[in-house]
Order: sequence, then structure tokens, then C-alpha cells
Amino acid sequence: MERKIRIAQYGCGKMSVYLMRYVLEKGAELVAAFDVNPAVIGRDIGDIMRTGTVGIKVSDAAEADTALCELKPDVCIIATRSTMIDVKEAFTVCAKNGVNAISTCEESLYPWNSSYEITKELDTLARANNCTLCGSGYPDMFWGSLITTLAGSIHTLKKIKGSSSYNVEDYGIALAEGHGAGLSIDEFEKQIGKYNDLSCEETARLIADGVIEPSYMWNQNGWLCSQLGLHIVSQTQKCIPITHKDDLKSDTLGMTIKAGNATGMSAVVTTQTREGITLETRCLGYVYGPEDMDRNEWTLEGEPDTTLVVNRPATVELTCATLTNRIPMLIDAPPGYITTEKMPLNHYLVKPLHEYVKSK
Repeated sequence: MERKIRIAQYGCGKMSVYLMRYVLEKGAELVAAFDVNPAVIGRDIGDIMRTGTVGIKVSDAAEADTALCELKPDVCIIATRSTMIDVKEAFTVCAKNGVNAISTCEESLYPWNSSYEITKELDTLARANNCTLCGSGYPDMFWGSLITTLAGSIHTLKKIKGSSSYNVEDYGIALAEGHGAGLSIDEFEKQIGKYNDLSCEETARLIADGVIEPSYMWNQNGWLCSQLGLHIVSQTQKCIPITHKDDLKSDTLGMTIKAGNATGMSAVVTTQTREGITLETRCLGYVYGPEDMDRNEWTLEGEPDTTLVVNRPATVELTCATLTNRIPMLIDAPPGYITTEKMPLNHYLVKPLHEYVKSK
């Protein structure tokens, strides 16, 4: 592509501070920004990024349809919430106007095994309007490409064990509440833990019906199996509360979580495959105490056993950088809802984003 990539930002909260700055620093042009928060609407995006005035003010998300139709940006970055039902409207507005869209929504990385009907609908709309939709972010690399690349060094693979922790304070109130942060143990068991003993078929049905929210690893295991060519026989999910011995203040929830109450949860997904390879993955999302830190640990069991540990990853920044580096691949991908395991491996971009675009 001989010109700068033109980008719209949908959602101007914590993540957008990095997303908008990163795309600008990678040589793209921001042409619009949208949000639903009255406190944000009308502000210059430079004020949000704390970089000085840019000249683009945040518009009400209700105006996104009209603005995208008129501006025709190359890409829209969606950074709002964490489930497909929550980002469906934003994806729909983009696809309707033929605008490629990429989201930080964790479920959007591989929603085919949790929100099939929504994903199929979006896929059909995107194909009809010759644009591409996908999800990316920290899981795309640190739970995905990094692991499947490492598997390329294994002679015999029997089991993949993964664990990743993150502070729900960094990702907004919707994510924190979805992890049960602030609930008593009794409330947690009644609202979230009551589904722990369901069969694979029951769990899948209730996830498809929207009764159970899939953990991030539910989608991640689907992504990993698709990338590795594995065929899933069964998949189950258990959500276990995480507690802290002391009271913890949560700025995101606007409350103090009492000692012994849930600060979040550990969601464990176990996947059995026809090839005999088991995936046991867990994500630990909770309000951190002073001694806690982000940690990403994966072990591949087989010949040889191999373990990868990443301590204190800058999860927010890595999410935004991973997504930014995906943008040229998004534009080059075929139309439809194309998950990132079907794209080339993500890599560092030395040149401006537009110089990596080969098509469209």
C-alpha cells in the first residue's frame, strides 16, 4: 500500500491509550474515534493518549455507522468488552460498511467454539461486503503463536499445560465482574461455580445459549487445536474462586474486597483430542495483592519436556502491540471472520504498517 493506513478507534478507555499511540507511531493515520461514555465523548484523542492535541475528537458510538460510511477507513480497532455478544454491534457496523475490524475482545480470538451463530452471521456479512474481521491481543501471541511455535521443537507431544495470570484491575469493570471479583464465596458458587460439574455436552450447549460465559482458555484451546491440526473429542471448564488473606482495594470495582471473598477466579479448561494430546490450560484473573504479578507459564510434555516461563509481562502493552502488528495481515486476509491462526505468524514490523500490506 502506497499511502498510510487509515484507522478508526472504537472504544476509548484504558487500552486505547496504547492502541492509538502505537498505530500513530507505526505510521498509520487516525481518522475517527468512538465511545459510549459521556465523560470521554468530545475529548481530543491526544488528551486521552496524553500526547498533546491531535485534532480528532471522540464521537458518540451511535454516530459510528454514519462516520464509517463517510470516512471509509481501512481498519477499525474495537477495544470495548470481552464477549462476542458485547462486541457484535461494533463488528456489525464495521462489516456493514466494508471496514476491516480487529478487536481486543478475548472471545473474538476464536469465537467459533463459543458463539458460533454470532460469528457465522458476522462472517457472512463481512464476506458480502469484502472485509475481514478478527480478534487479537495478548492471547494471540503468549497463549497461541508462542506455544505452537515451541511445539515445532518437540518430537513427541502428549500434553500441553498452560497457566497465565493477569490483574483484572487493568482491564475495566466488565472483566472484573465477569471473573467474580468482589463476590462472597457463596455468591461465587451460586453464580459461577454452579456449572463446574457439567458434562462436555451440557457445558457446550449452555455456552452456545449464552447461559455460561466461556473462559478465555475455552476459546484459546480451540485456537491451539485448530493451529496444530488437532480434533477435539471433549472439552470441560471449571471456575475456582481466588481469595486473599487481607482486604484488597479495587479501584476498578470501586470497593474494598473483604479478606476471604473472591478477588477473581482460576478458570481451568481441559480438552481431549482424537490424536491423544490433552490440553489443560488455566487463566487466573484476579485483583492483585502487593505480592502478585503477571506470569505466563506453559509446559509441553513429551519428548522432550519443555517449559516456557514469562514473568511480569507488560500484558496491556503487549496486547496492544500484538494487535497493532496484526493490522497488515488483517487487511491482506480474505473476507470473512478469519481467526489469526489462519494468518502468518506475527512478527516485529520495522517499517510503517502500510509498507507490509500486499493487497486491497
